[in-house]
Amino acid sequence: FMSKGRGIRRIVTLFDSIEDLICENDRRCENDNDDENVTIDQDRLQMGYVILNNTLPWLNEKASDMEYEEYTQMLKKLRQGADSARGDDTSKLKSLVPEWINREMKPDPPIDPEDKHCRGFVNDACGRLLCPTELDWSNPMVRAGIRDRTDGYVVTEMSWPTFLYEKYTADQDNLEEGLFKSKLLVQAFKAIFTSPSSAKDVAGDGDGANVIENNRRAKSDSSGVKVKTHLRFALSAVTSWRSVDGDFDYLQFWRNIVDFFEKVPGRAARQKVEQLLKWWTRKVFGTSHRAELSDAAKAKMSVNALAMQRARLDDALFDSE
Repeated sequence: FMSKGRGIRRIVTLFDSIEDLICENDRRCENDNDDENVTIDQDRLQMGYVILNNTLPWLNEKASDMEYEEYTQMLKKLRQGADSARGDDTSKLKSLVPEWINREMKPDPPIDPEDKHCRGFVNDACGRLLCPTELDWSNPMVRAGIRDRTDGYVVTEMSWPTFLYEKYTADQDNLEEGLFKSKLLVQAFKAIFTSPSSAKDVAGDGDGANVIENNRRAKSDSSGVKVKTHLRFALSAVTSWRSVDGDFDYLQFWRNIVDFFEKVPGRAARQKVEQLLKWWTRKVFGTSHRAELSDAAKAKMSVNALAMQRARLDDALFDSE
């Protein structure tokens, strides 16, 4: 079950336990889903349970056939697999992110891929990427204020970090423009979900099949949300995984990103989210053009052309006999 659990932190939920997801669903079943006082956190747990069921469709049937001790052991192994995968992903990004930043931003001195103590706001390149978009990292007073955590410069999860934005720049009059389109985000996603080598070149579109149509894993927004949280951790000076880094709450940061995709205010916002997901599909996996091929174009392809040549040759021999 450990191998089956590896996808849970990547697709289902980054922080919530499997037991909490199941308990919330059981609670709703006992109340026949008739509860007017459901909290936002309970809704999030229920959504996680739905995604868990979609990810592990065998779970309910398997659990119903088990004794309690077997059941708890299964959940334990699933949890171990989930946490192990999260550890592998954070470890992978720990060394890859400095490599990408050193190549793109050329900081002097370069970021040490083995030492996380030299990252975070003490490092100029990492600090620029972690800096809230409403602040100007190039201003020495801002840098000093953030490092000293003085009033007006305390960095929390309620600010979008610069590394989330395309070209690491945000328009304060249109904060949605370029959000979740940074090069680092695409590299981190590809390193985890496709391969580290595929993350080296992200300038163009991907070269795989259309993931929205053909890849169930990427239909879940949570996979992309998880990458954003891990990338923030990789840029920080924190040496071991935890939910709070100083004044920054990773759990709430994760929830803020989930809410951006799932709790849209209206139709226009929903269309923008769908466009963003299509952009990610194209950047990471590319788009299949097979359906656009005309019959004439297909007929000219060598496999079909050879089949027609063989058929004509066979017909000609038949006629000659």
